[in-house]
Formats: sequence, structure tokens, C-alpha cells
Amino acid sequence: MRVYFIGAGPGAADLITLRGARILNNTLMVLYAGSLVPPDILIHCHNNAQLINTASLSLPQQLEYFKQAKAENIDVARLHSGDPAIYGAISEQIKQLQEFNIDFEIIPGVSSFTAAAASINCELTKPNVSQSIILTRISGRASKIKESESLENLAKHQATMCIFLSGSQLPIIITTLLKSYASDTPIALVYKVSTNEEKKHISTLENILSEINIADWVLTTMLLVGDVLRSDLNFASCLYSINYSHKYRNAKGRSHE
Repeated sequence: MRVYFIGAGPGAADLITLRGARILNNTLMVLYAGSLVPPDILIHCHNNAQLINTASLSLPQQLEYFKQAKAENIDVARLHSGDPAIYGAISEQIKQLQEFNIDFEIIPGVSSFTAAAASINCELTKPNVSQSIILTRISGRASKIKESESLENLAKHQATMCIFLSGSQLPIIITTLLKSYASDTPIALVYKVSTNEEKKHISTLENILSEINIADWVLTTMLLVGDVLRSDLNFASCLYSINYSHKYRNAKGRSHE
């Protein structure tokens, strides 16, 4: 018996990995966070699978299903939105599984920040602009952020920043970002990326709040900010330059001796 923590991806049914879909199709018990995992993902589940929405369940209640599965010697698929490694809340579950001597495996998924970048046709790292990506969120009731990881401190790096679950505190976020980023720095909001409800808005830090209704962006909104979002950048990676040699290609006019 094994528990599989599966990244369901950002929402679209076909953005789950082949491995994740295969395991869902072969598993007779599926626990999923119904508040975040769209129902469309469940089309990959076995026809006879027991589907348990964990949105209203506490951790002890969820663990009872793991115990049941162990007693019946059946595998469990535990679906988490995006990639389980990012705000997946799987550590506490894994700790309990280890105490119960239950085997587990983590199946990665497509994160909402990469799906959002794809949606706005943007590469998040660009030479001489930003080669770093900061993934973060704002403090909430369920989890507080350390002062050393506060948005104000992270923004000082002026790297590409991806802020998860950001819609409910947009005014605070924008005010904080403006302390470190130029007022004309591009910003993108992407809501429920890859689903039928997806919407996006691209603007600048100085204009964004005057252009949107904040209430429309409260839940499951990904915020991307940084100069890499500029459409008028003049840059090029050395990787594909005709003047750059590497193991698999010689620079123009050069040959191996």
C-alpha cells in the first residue's frame, strides 16, 4: 500500500503529468482539495474510485482514510493543486504516514507560476535583466511569514517575483513593491490560470490598482512582477549565438583542431 502525493497542476485537466494521470487511473481511493483542485482533473480517476473532498476535513479526519486504505491494502492518490513542493501542506501528512509506517511517493506537477508565465507568453529569466525568480506569498492566518522573508525585504533584490494567493491583499502588495521597483515596472495578474475561468491583466505598478476591481481578483490569483515582463527589451542569450562555442556546436568560423 502506498500514498501518492500528486501535483494536479494549475487547473486544466491536460496539464497533469502522464505519471500522475496514470496513477489516478489505477488508484481506488482519491483524496483531493476540492477548494483548489478543479473537478475536471477527476476525469483521470478510476471509474470505481472512492473520491473524498478534503476541503472540510481536518488532518486527523484525512488520516483516517489513510488508515482505512492500509487496512484494505489499497493505494491512495492525494491530489494537491499545482506542485506539492510549493505551499502543498504535505509535510504534516508525511510525518503522520511515517509514524503509521505507510509508504509514500511524491509526483511533481505544473505550478501556477509557470502556467501564468506561459499564459502571458513570458520567460521569467532573461540575460542582463533577471536570472533569479523569487516565489513567495503574503502572511495569512494559516501561515505567517518571517520578517527576513517579508515582501519588503525580498523586493529589494528587484528580481522576477511570483506572489502566490495575492489577490486579497493587492493594495498592500503594490505599495510594498513600489518601495523597491520602479513605478513603470510591469506587473501581471493571472486568475485561475489554465481553466475556463482564467482572466489576466497586464499593467504597471503605478497603474494597476486604478485599472481593476480588486474584488474580481481575490481568490487563486498569481501575481508576476519584474522587468522581464517588458515587451521592448533588447537581449539575447549567448546559448544560441553563432559566436558562442560549446560542447555540441562550434562558433562561426571556428573548428575543432
